[in-house]
Amino acid sequence: MLQHSEADRSSVLGFIRKVSDAFAFPLRVSHYIELVNPLWADHSMQARIEKVWDETSTARTLTLRPGANWRTFKPGQHVRVGIPIGGRHFTRTYSISSGAESPDGCFSITVKAIPGGFVSNHIVRKLKVGDYIPVGIAQGDFYLPDAQPVEPLFITAGSGITPIMSMLRTLDREDRMPDVRHIHYAPHVHDVIFGQALTDLQARYNRYHLQRIYTREPGQAESAAGSAGSQHFSPAQLEQFCPDWRSRDVYACGPQSLLDALESFWESQGLRRQLHTERFRAPLAVSAQPGQAGRVTFAKSDAVVDSDGQTNLLRVAEDNGLNPEHGCRMGICHGCDVKLVSGCVRDLRTDELLQEAGQVIQICVCAAVGDAVIDV
Repeated sequence: MLQHSEADRSSVLGFIRKVSDAFAFPLRVSHYIELVNPLWADHSMQARIEKVWDETSTARTLTLRPGANWRTFKPGQHVRVGIPIGGRHFTRTYSISSGAESPDGCFSITVKAIPGGFVSNHIVRKLKVGDYIPVGIAQGDFYLPDAQPVEPLFITAGSGITPIMSMLRTLDREDRMPDVRHIHYAPHVHDVIFGQALTDLQARYNRYHLQRIYTREPGQAESAAGSAGSQHFSPAQLEQFCPDWRSRDVYACGPQSLLDALESFWESQGLRRQLHTERFRAPLAVSAQPGQAGRVTFAKSDAVVDSDGQTNLLRVAEDNGLNPEHGCRMGICHGCDVKLVSGCVRDLRTDELLQEAGQVIQICVCAAVGDAVIDV
């Protein structure tokens, strides 16, 4: 009896797909399959919203069932999602908040509605069960290594708890919760995302030590001892809640101000390598010169708009009705790379001036300096 290897079967299926696509030209068979079930298509990756859950009054968790080509993820990684709004397509990046290797094949993201945030408010208020949204594969290097730290310290604030929640849920599911210290900041008790889930973890594991600190309720810092701590991060607070912090690997995610403070402190202690951070926004340099206003020409779109010389070019384009390709919005994924046709732009992360015609720039982290022409 002949035995066919997996490689042989894959080769045969690939040949059949190519032949079928020839008959479907100029589309592909996958485009027609998508009409029956978007999750079966392999020319793009979609996910169906299976469940929505309000974590707080401004934060919602979406449980997503991904389609073809989805790969598993490491707890702590993020994923790009596409959001169609009013005939336009927006892309945003969100941390995965569910544990890895879910038995049902789903994963979740948790989104906080930002005041004035067009896309985040649409996700939290408008998306519903049964909707399909485009998704990418999981990315990022903010995750627990295979050689798991014995005693991690998690420091989170606001929605920065989402990647850490993925780590905690994975450790819980695999029943390998180590000795964990977790300091979490939130404005008020009702603003704690995953509040009940965190309480449940505390009840199940005496090795999981959670310290909630409410930054807008004076003197209200929850602890097992009932003592109050300062409202924002400080070395004294760290010593109080985690005396052995020097021996721990630290995983932190939250607002830029918190991460800046953590990085500065760990650097001063000569322990910077033990601190791992995940930022939602790129750290920006302090410019030596004020922004120079001007006119930006988006060559492909035939649009000429005003720029204040400080706002990144992606935001300038979106505020004027354009929808350039983009991804992470913080200079990591290079999904917004375009060519500078003429003029000058400033990299907002480094304050470097870029003015060579034909040079590739990232419009999510570059602002125009005076007049500029961009290949968008």
